[in-house]
Amino acid sequence: MAERGIELKGSSFTLSVVHITDMDIQRVKRQLAEKIAQAPEFFRAAPLVINIEKLSQTPDFNALAGAIKELELVPVGVSGVRDESARSAARAAGLAVMTTGKVPVVQEAPTALLSQPGTKVHRGPVRSGQQVYAPNGSLVILGAVSNGAEVIADDSIHIYGQLRGRAVAGAKGNETARIYCQQLMAELISIAGHYQLSDGLQGSNWEQAVSISLAGEQLKFDKL
Repeated sequence: MAERGIELKGSSFTLSVVHITDMDIQRVKRQLAEKIAQAPEFFRAAPLVINIEKLSQTPDFNALAGAIKELELVPVGVSGVRDESARSAARAAGLAVMTTGKVPVVQEAPTALLSQPGTKVHRGPVRSGQQVYAPNGSLVILGAVSNGAEVIADDSIHIYGQLRGRAVAGAKGNETARIYCQQLMAELISIAGHYQLSDGLQGSNWEQAVSISLAGEQLKFDKL
């Protein structure tokens, strides 16, 4: 029998997270050094996760990781990353791209909505490359909409899960249509031809449960 060389098991460890709010890496280094000075033994060779969700631009990960290493800390990953270019830059600097582990609570769709005449119900996720269309009515998705997937309705769209792909409501010009989702991370959203791409969505409503409607010619976001 072959001898086992490794065993891969899940486990959990406590990691310190530094939330970066300033693009000036030297200023960040000085402030972090001040924190370390308060408990040097606690921080000595400690693994550290860099959270960049409050930055408006992608930092220089190589310079940032280098500054942290000079303080005798071990940068192991980055969190709060919102786009693929930043993920690629983090990986190129030898940093793991990490998530916070927050999982949205999936709510049940109201029975009245599911039984409404003209409503199309799709049970389960909408996968990349898949399109689901509800002609002449509303669309209810009981699951997530993946990157590269598309959901379309002539009226409103209700998504009981993450929206990562594209959602097009009011496809035939219904300006009263709405888009509801439990977690907004979309590539594109559109109501009656008025649309917004991912780059423009990554503000205070990103990763939130929202209702999206049309106000004049602008998309309006309300948190649920």
